[in-house]
Amino acid sequence: MKQSISSLNDSQLELAPHPSLLIESLRDLGYSIKTALADIVDNSITAGARRIEIFADTNVDSPAIGVMDDGYGMNWQQLREAMRLGTLSPLDERGDSDLGRFGIGLKTASFSQCRRLTVVTRHRGKISRARWDLDSVAACNRWLVEIPTHKENIRWSQRLNGDGTLVVWEKLDRIVNTAARSDLVLQLDGAADHLGFVFHRFLSGSQGLSLSINGRPIKPFDPFHPNHSATQHHTQEVMSLGGRTIQLSPVTLPHHDRVSVADWKRYAGPEGYINNQGFYLYRNQRLIVHGTWFRLAIKDERTKLARIAIDIPNTMDAEWKIDVKKASAQPPPAVRRRLARIIDQMVEGSRRTYQDRGTRKASSNRSQVWIRRQNRGRISYSIDTNHPAIQALRDSIPPTLRPQYERVLRLVAAALPVESLHHDVSTYPKAVCGTRLTLRDLNRIASIICCELRGGGMSRQEIRDWMQSAEPFSVQWEQTAPIITRLLGDHNV
Repeated sequence: MKQSISSLNDSQLELAPHPSLLIESLRDLGYSIKTALADIVDNSITAGARRIEIFADTNVDSPAIGVMDDGYGMNWQQLREAMRLGTLSPLDERGDSDLGRFGIGLKTASFSQCRRLTVVTRHRGKISRARWDLDSVAACNRWLVEIPTHKENIRWSQRLNGDGTLVVWEKLDRIVNTAARSDLVLQLDGAADHLGFVFHRFLSGSQGLSLSINGRPIKPFDPFHPNHSATQHHTQEVMSLGGRTIQLSPVTLPHHDRVSVADWKRYAGPEGYINNQGFYLYRNQRLIVHGTWFRLAIKDERTKLARIAIDIPNTMDAEWKIDVKKASAQPPPAVRRRLARIIDQMVEGSRRTYQDRGTRKASSNRSQVWIRRQNRGRISYSIDTNHPAIQALRDSIPPTLRPQYERVLRLVAAALPVESLHHDVSTYPKAVCGTRLTLRDLNRIASIICCELRGGGMSRQEIRDWMQSAEPFSVQWEQTAPIITRLLGDHNV
């Protein structure tokens, strides 16, 4: 393999890259099928598309994927430049609605998934075609783009009836060869969810964008649950950097007891609330990164409902270090300093949602079996030996056995499965519940407690109030109320 070498003068040497080697390297920039499709959709939106259709032939010997839009389309000169690697410099000024970044997204996104990229475009009624075939590039080691003839039957091209562009991926070696073909369907389902997430503002906003895969509409997913009555919208922050505006919109999502089980699971996402808390960076309304505090805060249970949208224009790409896949970013130093000062204030609403509920529950339940203690940043739970039922049992035990009885209580408290509880409450908050007492046990324990409370001088009304606020009677009040009525001899209970 010969390398193109050109001598300009004694102090300069031009070394052109090997096309076959460089193009193979460009395939490994880290795209997944969902981020690659998102890059193609970016181009369609930039071209003014209002309808974007994704096609996938998965049950054939040679699977293929196509993306067709009804945008402006391209003439031959524009298509030729679009197929060139490095069409625009990231330093060039772009239009306000341009979602592009480096001018190589069409090629790198496509090459990451396939070895043959074909583009068919119609502009003002005239059709143009061009194709990259990486096997042909490897064979001749030249940057040669093929021009398919009008007679060639390109998949889905007959659907391009008006102005717009069709992108076709064939030779899907990165998708089909690395997994069973049936898994391609699962990957496309995941891509649909990703696209509904990344472009949710376009799909639900005034832009009127429609997006589908094989005729199935992709629904938008707004991670901020904006229309729920329990969602807390906090004061927006606006800052300026070099004359450009950055907007921060903090939100506290609803507590799990304010939403349905389906909604709670949906807004948690596959990674859960703890991993999805934090900043959501939007560039020109397009989601870039999500679920990160940019190392300015630690993700924990108390702040898992806090999400903050950051909106930036496409003129700040360099400052935010947005990568070619538009899947990672880092805030500029000046912005980091500002975020560090206001982040505690922004997440306070999420912390308060849990703290207030815990305080209200503790204050309303005057008969906790478990006591919560906090000391020097550590939180522990122990059994309340003054609970009437526990106290009555202790008094019934011979004095010689009471030390052993108290050791058993301490053992039960020390063996509390904290890690398992934390995992289950974080992942399945509505599924976690206490063990329900049998009617027989409920009768016996209620009898003991009523006797103890009466002996302590409580009135009937005070006993009813105490029992109704106490666990486990409060959660089984329908069964407990008749028992107390019988024990107190008061049919008004």
